[in-house]
Amino acid sequence: MVVKPRSTVENAPVAEVLAILAGGQKVKQRILRMRACNEKDSKGAPCCGHLKRWYGFSGEVTEKFGSQPEIYRCERCQTLYVPNPQEEPRSAVQSF
Repeated sequence: MVVKPRSTVENAPVAEVLAILAGGQKVKQRILRMRACNEKDSKGAPCCGHLKRWYGFSGEVTEKFGSQPEIYRCERCQTLYVPNPQEEPRSAVQSF
């Protein structure tokens, strides 16, 4: 009996592109609990850069996503990500 490994790549959710900014930068919607970038390079390999909260956005981003958007940016390829609407916002102030 031969056991075939399950391919999780075929069933993996895809982060959809919401917009492309004037400079060519993509804006995608995050997948639930997404922590690393899934943008593919010219060879088809995923970037896998960490997504960090980003505050240095341009006027074009504020026009499309509001005055205080919650934006994350890949540390390698600089692709922007907006939060998934099914996730709780992470922009609340922490109290101890």
